[in-house]
Amino acid sequence: MSWIFLILAGCMEVVGVIFMKNFVLTNKKIFLLGIASCFILSFGFLSQAMQELSMGIAYAIWTGIGAAGGVLLGILFFKESKSFLKILFLCLIIASSVALKAVS
Repeated sequence: MSWIFLILAGCMEVVGVIFMKNFVLTNKKIFLLGIASCFILSFGFLSQAMQELSMGIAYAIWTGIGAAGGVLLGILFFKESKSFLKILFLCLIIASSVALKAVS
């Protein structure tokens, strides 16, 4: 169950960043409620995951999901650049998170 909480925490982090980007683009205050709600849920799910998972692994996976999701959604929906180096470093983040879990 802790892995489900961790994945949910990462997904909430990504959704929160989407709300943040929309707030920056539109300056509509309603997005602030979405940002706060998603980040509160994200931290709540992360704390639940840390009940069973080590802090280092949980945090690495959580930030990896957030970073990878943010970059991918930025490329797909906000027309951000998709350079070779950006994709390479994104793959390194994911590989590093998986490697941390593998060696623990």
